[in-house]
Amino acid sequence: MSDIKALSIAELGKAYRDRSLSPVEATKDALATISAHNESLCAFNTVVPEIALERAAKAEQELMSGVDLGPMHGIPFGAKDIYDTAGILTSCQSKLRPDVIPDSNAHSVQKILDGGAVLLGKCATIEFATGGPSPETLFPPARNPWNTDHVPGGSSSGSGAAVASGMTRMALGSDTGGSIRGPAAYCGTVGIKPTYGRVSRRGVFPLSFTMDHCGPLSWSVEDAAISLNGMAGFDPLDPASADVPTPDFTANLSTGVKGMKIGYVANWLDEDENTNPEIRAAITEAKNALRAEGAIVEPVTLPAHDVYHACGRMIILAECYAIHEKDLMERPELYGRPTRERLMAGAFVRGSDYVEALRMRREMTHWFNAEVLGQYDMVIAPATSLPAGRFDAQPNDPLALSGYLTVPFNVTGSPAMSVCCGYTSEGLPISMQIVGKPFDESGVFQVGAAYERATDWRSQRPRLADGDALAAE
Repeated sequence: MSDIKALSIAELGKAYRDRSLSPVEATKDALATISAHNESLCAFNTVVPEIALERAAKAEQELMSGVDLGPMHGIPFGAKDIYDTAGILTSCQSKLRPDVIPDSNAHSVQKILDGGAVLLGKCATIEFATGGPSPETLFPPARNPWNTDHVPGGSSSGSGAAVASGMTRMALGSDTGGSIRGPAAYCGTVGIKPTYGRVSRRGVFPLSFTMDHCGPLSWSVEDAAISLNGMAGFDPLDPASADVPTPDFTANLSTGVKGMKIGYVANWLDEDENTNPEIRAAITEAKNALRAEGAIVEPVTLPAHDVYHACGRMIILAECYAIHEKDLMERPELYGRPTRERLMAGAFVRGSDYVEALRMRREMTHWFNAEVLGQYDMVIAPATSLPAGRFDAQPNDPLALSGYLTVPFNVTGSPAMSVCCGYTSEGLPISMQIVGKPFDESGVFQVGAAYERATDWRSQRPRLADGDALAAE
């Protein structure tokens, strides 16, 4: 990996300020990496080199003249192609939107740009953030940098692939049932789904009004904390935005976990007869690593994952059908098959089913916050039961389970982060989730940073990111 790509957001910032590196140099390096590898990875749908270099030059001039807008000043980033970006195509990966160019930025994009960051372009997604990878969409599906025969996860697929391959330090994603944490898990990055309402969804094409979350994917926990600092905050124009104080999410990164009481979700891997044994072993080692750092880690039993999935899926299907009903009636042929079939299933959700799912969601959320997080500072759980699957082995049924174990924390709205905790014998990443109390993202980052320091998983990158050809078996 080039010296520049090896630098974290914090290290880039330090280099900018001691003038050993400039935002223009970092941006040129990112654009060169995209140019070299995007044809094989399809991580970016749209790249805007002229705009990026113009913003980088502006950031360089500002920093040299003493104007410092904060840790994201001059940092290159990507945005999932469902985030509105002024003057730049926002396609949602769909043939329904080949020429949609917004006049304004999504709230979170604007906040990051206001902090002086440099937008490189728009990252690939699963069409409208639902369904599965499909050759029928406006752009080809992204591929996994660890092995291009394997999927990178969805729906923030390009964001996960772009960060893992070193194209960008950070990329914005969205998470309705695991669409940040899943790609982070499959691509071996960090992915944080903040508490529901922590980050505004305004200007981000919706999938489910009550389940959508926005957040960043990055290579390290520190980079994730810096990124969330740049995009979090109350937005009075988003009805779901929470009017709560926004702390410095980097404040507790060096605190450690000594004395923390952490519950481990012990039952979900046992419920899936197809659980990969290497994932089970990696999660056990992760628990042991946290214990060695001084945490008290105890097993906890949550309701069956299928119960959470049924509740969440019922809500998502009803709400996404309401969003897409008109286009499904008038232009169904423009959707890729996986997206079209998943959206159409929402037409069969009865009003009573939807209301019952909302009631169940409230009960499960109250129980989790009161009974589980009332006893533990934090909860850890596997992020998936399987590693990233091959493209040629994807299920034909667009409603089939993906192997993600992430939707429970969309149901509860809890802050949840995927962190890499190992690799399979085939070299594919394995990840666990760290889950906190409402609006305690700082605690989630605290545990994640302690785990990173205790392990060496961040020293391993896909060979592609080192400049070598990525081997596909």
